[in-house]
Amino acid sequence: MTAVLLSWAAALWLEGAAGLHTDSLVLAVALTVTLGRGRWRADRRGRLTALALLPPAAAVCAGLSRLLAAHHWIGAALFTAGLALAIWIRRYGPAATRAGTLTTLPIVALLIVPGPTLTADARPEAVNWGWSALIGLLAWASVLLVRTSAARFTPGPENPERPGPPKPRRATASRPRPSTRMAVQPAAAIAAAFMLGRLLYAGHWPWPVLTAYVVASGNRGRKDVLRKGVRRFVGACAGTLVATGVAACGLRGHPAVAALFGVLAIALWLRLLDHACWAAGMTTALALLPGYFGQSATDQLPARLSAIAAGAVLSVASAWWLLPVRRGRPGLTRS
Repeated sequence: MTAVLLSWAAALWLEGAAGLHTDSLVLAVALTVTLGRGRWRADRRGRLTALALLPPAAAVCAGLSRLLAAHHWIGAALFTAGLALAIWIRRYGPAATRAGTLTTLPIVALLIVPGPTLTADARPEAVNWGWSALIGLLAWASVLLVRTSAARFTPGPENPERPGPPKPRRATASRPRPSTRMAVQPAAAIAAAFMLGRLLYAGHWPWPVLTAYVVASGNRGRKDVLRKGVRRFVGACAGTLVATGVAACGLRGHPAVAALFGVLAIALWLRLLDHACWAAGMTTALALLPGYFGQSATDQLPARLSAIAAGAVLSVASAWWLLPVRRGRPGLTRS
């Protein structure tokens, strides 16, 4: 959370100095939250890899955001292909796995921040890409600074080496490699979520797409995907109740931002206990976000809940009936 607040403060100053869109603040927070949990900082090579990949990936996603707004289905196809490719390349070892994970972060953040860092007519497209890349650099620098400082007070290695994943079985013509199956399943679920989201939720199409990705990612077997889908839905239900209670307090402006960060901190703390806690926290935080602009999102909570349920069902169906991955082989998440 220290890194998140540092990144947010820097982006807030940058927003006022350069006249950026408010979505740039949300992008900075989203990237820092997801980047801060990764193991890319374990060595110098991992840090340099993150520095080399994250800002360009954020810039490309800024262009993808514009494409989704102007030509939704073309952007949806590229979005789905990008996520599937980031999962598929894990077959080439730890370095490829880190690269795929890092390039995925801005893509997933795009679902939280569907808008660009600048309005469409504000500045040339290349300039908008540049600001997005700078936001990615701010997130990288914030996480690195806080983690490096904290490491001095942390006994022992921060990221101890873990045993490598077991070697996957040789693929056959009738049984594709695990990395291929793990890429096909989320791609199918996300593509279906795009179609369903556009058909039923209009401008809120990211809701089912985000859930479809979260539930399908890191597939450890059919039961694992089902468990994550149920936990995410249960957590979202709890978050809806909490958000309704918080919204009843009438928080607007800066108090809403303070409450949002407080909820986010608690959710990050409880995430290790159960994914449902994280889902509840994120649902509450996203419901508080419109309060910064003096709006209320309580009317959208039922629709958000149904979108979460739809995305979870699509991921579970894909994991169970489309090239299922056998349970009990945790290495499949990295192979």
